Amino acid sequence: MIPDITRSGRHEIGVHGWVHESYPQVNNAAKEQQLLRQSSDYLTKAGGTRPVGFRAPSWEYSPHTLEQVQRAGFLYDSSFMGMDGPYDLVSNSRSTGLLELPINWIADDYPYYEPEAGGSLPSPDAVFQVYKAEFDGAFQERSLFILTMHPHITGHRTRIVQLEKLITYMKSKPGVWFATLEQIATYVKKTGEGK
Repeated sequence: MIPDITRSGRHEIGVHGWVHESYPQVNNAAKEQQLLRQSSDYLTKAGGTRPVGFRAPSWEYSPHTLEQVQRAGFLYDSSFMGMDGPYDLVSNSRSTGLLELPINWIADDYPYYEPEAGGSLPSPDAVFQVYKAEFDGAFQERSLFILTMHPHITGHRTRIVQLEKLITYMKSKPGVWFATLEQIATYVKKTGEGK
């Protein structure tokens, strides 16, 4: 499946943990390094390309995670919410060399459709309105809109219909660029935008 996803060039597979482990609970530099290496090696072998992006499972770092992500040589991270646009990830007042492509809970499907809600609330129409408003704000600012989707959460009939509606709406706007995070990170690093 991974080669099929990456073959088109329109998709990217980044590292998101080995089994969605909690790095704060692992809280062991050597174990985190082993998990990162294991994930990267597997995805490299399966997809033919070494992943250049990292997103921490549940978007949570331990005190060791940043150092391990730097050592692994990733181009970007997408785990923090410090700004709405791309920014240089800084630690101890120094650049880490990583570009942060920030995510946010507003544009993530889990809070709306989490399993405890049982699909009862909110309606997919209401979620579409939230995503549309977030996209409109990003479009007006000429900035990023990173939508976080989980196949087992959004991959249901009524939710897919609303996602397709959102994509159609986004495509109707002039100059919108649908890109992988690797493409965005490469562009931002090359042009210096967002720093």
